[in-house]
Amino acid sequence: MANVMQDKVVVVTGAGNGIGRDIALAMAAEGASVVVNDIGASLAGEGQDKGPAEQVVAEIRARGGSAVASTDSVSTWASAQKIVAAALDSFGRVDCIVNNAGILRDKFIFNMAVEDWESVLAVHLHGSFYMARAAAPHFKSEQRGAYVNMTSTSGLIGNYGQANYMAAKLGIAGLSRSLALDLAKFHVRSNCIAPFAWSRMISSIPTETPDQVERVNRLKTMETAKIAPLAVYLASDLAKDVTGQIFAVRANEIFLFSQPRPVRSVHNAEGWTAERIAQQAIPAMRAQFTPLERSQDVFSWDPI
Repeated sequence: MANVMQDKVVVVTGAGNGIGRDIALAMAAEGASVVVNDIGASLAGEGQDKGPAEQVVAEIRARGGSAVASTDSVSTWASAQKIVAAALDSFGRVDCIVNNAGILRDKFIFNMAVEDWESVLAVHLHGSFYMARAAAPHFKSEQRGAYVNMTSTSGLIGNYGQANYMAAKLGIAGLSRSLALDLAKFHVRSNCIAPFAWSRMISSIPTETPDQVERVNRLKTMETAKIAPLAVYLASDLAKDVTGQIFAVRANEIFLFSQPRPVRSVHNAEGWTAERIAQQAIPAMRAQFTPLERSQDVFSWDPI
């Protein structure tokens, strides 16, 4: 059977470590030429090192694959354009953008500095838009292309101390949906993956209570390489009719997420007042309220 990504060109951001690295390796193993993008920063986005991206490129080439390194940042429009240009200059085309780059600066909202908010949104949300926008004209003119965008259950469901990360990741889900809608008539697809895996991105989770220790131990059983097959599938022609969806991967489980739709309505022919809402509308709808849960409350069972 032919490699499912043969002759395609894929840009993977944040590909120097963890999930991004495994996606880049898997894409190359399936025949893709890969732009391995990583600035080599710390988990908080500080510093820069060409080593991680160049090491992944060396691994791909050692296995007979084709890859080039990119150390430009996704967080500015000019540098994101350079990343896409690296694909065009090196391989003559671009077929898929995997928006995986990210940083963490977790703080409870009453302690979060403005810079912590802005820097996380700059990499995750603005970076995903810049990369998508830079590739969109090429996808449109070629009448093909795919986006694989990394969201998170922290954004889709919730977590403590991550207002910046939650807002960015839920924003990416909206961006991905918009890409799917705007580009469908040009045969361009866009989907999200919410990955469960033990990686550098979540290694900062506190382990101060027995509940936290148990959660981290569960996460450590989930390998980053388990995310890659779904990313490869969504990038490939096998998924030509799949777009606008949100998936999650946890070890050997794949989930399809629901997306917001009305679940209950109430009507009052006389119109609503605050008092009528309190007396009639809210009691009627309360049973359908979404609980104030975190990701680990919803995914409460051990990975399979």
